[in-house]
Amino acid sequence: MSGADRAFRAATGEDARRIPVRVAEVQEEALFTVQAHDEPVAMSFPHLVLREAIALLALSLVLVVLSLLFDAPLEEIANAEVTPNPAKAPWYFLGLQELLHYYPPFVAGVLLPTLVVIALAIIPYFHVNLGREALWTEPRPARALGLLVASAMVAAVFELTAQHTVWPIMLPTLAVGLLMALPGFLGARGRLLSWLAGRSLPFFVFLWFLLVTVVLTVIGVLFRGPGWSYTLPWRDGIF
Repeated sequence: MSGADRAFRAATGEDARRIPVRVAEVQEEALFTVQAHDEPVAMSFPHLVLREAIALLALSLVLVVLSLLFDAPLEEIANAEVTPNPAKAPWYFLGLQELLHYYPPFVAGVLLPTLVVIALAIIPYFHVNLGREALWTEPRPARALGLLVASAMVAAVFELTAQHTVWPIMLPTLAVGLLMALPGFLGARGRLLSWLAGRSLPFFVFLWFLLVTVVLTVIGVLFRGPGWSYTLPWRDGIF
């Protein structure tokens, strides 16, 4: 069919599939912008797999060297009639066991873990900064002061509800609150403050959780002796 035999009809519409042929008239002053959001892409194989294999080999080499240089910290044969003092759980539960020193068993063993599980179940139903926007784009002292006060209030709640001074939670809470508020007071001055200003709120929340977990676990593993009292690992033969 020649071009002269084709029938063309002017039409308007929003569905490009129904009206595939379009003629657009663009004025000279009209500008069309295209926003590209492409991110660097790397294939899983071989890039990711190769890096994971190297990390696995490096970790295996470190474990082999440690096993050659140090003996396993084995104790005497277990005796069901003698309870060791202190009776410690496996190291990955010692953070929770350390909480039992500060809070009643129901709070440390039931209430706090339940609240964590409920929070993990509820958070996906809320908009939790999916774009990972920076917490600070410009200095805002009022907002920074509010975050610092909120951190102090969280630390005070943990302290007032504990049986003993719960500094392993108070100190990380205040430290993370200070790091979070510094760019709001001082701005992005220097490399450290600029890096902190570019972090998102979920970063600081996870940093707080990680610090508290690590501090409680390290104290339970190394610095708790008979009667769950503070001790030095090199003095009581923990090392």
